[in-house]
Amino acid sequence: MNISLTEDLKSFVDERVKARGYSSYSEYMRDLVRRDEERAQEERLKALLQEGLESPIDPRSWEEHRAGLLAKISQARRSSARNAA
Repeated sequence: MNISLTEDLKSFVDERVKARGYSSYSEYMRDLVRRDEERAQEERLKALLQEGLESPIDPRSWEEHRAGLLAKISQARRSSARNAA
């Protein structure tokens, strides 16, 4: 992959590579791409959370969901303990 930069951008990249201790331009670019990927994943998570909040499928509150999940965990532990005995 080749990347063309203006002289101003090349100077900026040179400064960042030196200031941040990157061993090469490639290392700097990989770091930028990884950071962008992380931001994209965060944006996707936020979108999914918002979608879930707006979803009318299950109107129960978080407390009701939590109580149900804790009950299932407790039941599974009791069942596991009986099977082990």
